[in-house]
Amino acid sequence: MLDVTVVLLDDGMSSTAIMPVEIFHSAGTLWNDLHDRPTQRAFRVRTVSIDGEAVRSPYGIGLKPEAAIADVTRTDVVIVSTSGLELDLNLVKHSALLPWLRRHHERGAYVAGVCMGAAYLAEAGLLDGRIATTHWAVAGRMAERWPNVHWRPDLFVTEDSRLLCSGGLYASIDISLFLVEKLCGHQVALQCAKALLLPMPRAHQSGYAMLSVSRPHGDERIRSVESFLQANFCQNLSTQALADVAGLGARTFVRHFKAATGKLPAAYMQALRIEAAKAMLESGPKPVQSISSDVGYDDVAFFRGLFKRATGMTPIEYRARFAPWSVRGQAVLGAS
Repeated sequence: MLDVTVVLLDDGMSSTAIMPVEIFHSAGTLWNDLHDRPTQRAFRVRTVSIDGEAVRSPYGIGLKPEAAIADVTRTDVVIVSTSGLELDLNLVKHSALLPWLRRHHERGAYVAGVCMGAAYLAEAGLLDGRIATTHWAVAGRMAERWPNVHWRPDLFVTEDSRLLCSGGLYASIDISLFLVEKLCGHQVALQCAKALLLPMPRAHQSGYAMLSVSRPHGDERIRSVESFLQANFCQNLSTQALADVAGLGARTFVRHFKAATGKLPAAYMQALRIEAAKAMLESGPKPVQSISSDVGYDDVAFFRGLFKRATGMTPIEYRARFAPWSVRGQAVLGAS
């Protein structure tokens, strides 16, 4: 039986601690219980806090751990739940966690950070030179603070040298099931997911991100082109036509556009089209073929491929996650 230690942190989201506890506790047991079969518990789970005292979430829920981190002499898995957005304050407040994480990783434990929990792995120096992820909205701040980490905010779960990270609160489910599958095999993880009515771990969080198409800049000529593109993204516009809007030669325009926005004009246009398609899929039942045409792609197969590369989901899968229930429900009930 493997030992799992879930670290509770003040100012954290309770679900990022509770979901791992419930998933690891259920692995090898709940499915068998539901089918009146002998259980074979895979994990022994305990909760800890820095000092063994109760922690509180921002919304007032209190969680009392079983022990303090100092009481843990050995564990196979460490899950660091998320804490609040005040990085400087929380890293100082929970600084005793850093050498503890290093020590257990050196002893062979898998160490996982959920959402902002990845910050503690990074501050401990464990992620230097390694792949990691976190919530897409804070990835920029993380990259500035820990530039030696290879941040991949497009992914829900990363693993590198027994160091795991996940993006977002719900991704505490993804990272827990990922570890169950890794340590106990696909069948145990699948049965655990089915028993708890959970999906198996997701790969990409890019489809959930509300990302700006370009970064802030002060180039007024390029801003005028961006405004033009945003109003005419469904048209097939040549580089020369866009250069004319900026009043620049084609080569000079491309150079200025890339420097200002971080994208080439074609990539910028594609990003605009994908964002527009996401909005259409979120808002109603319009057929994918029509949406493809509306955003400028007559070849719907080509559009589907672009959309999946950008979001990690097909258009139909995206609609199933983000459209109103009135739309999703129709699809589920076979009404459309």
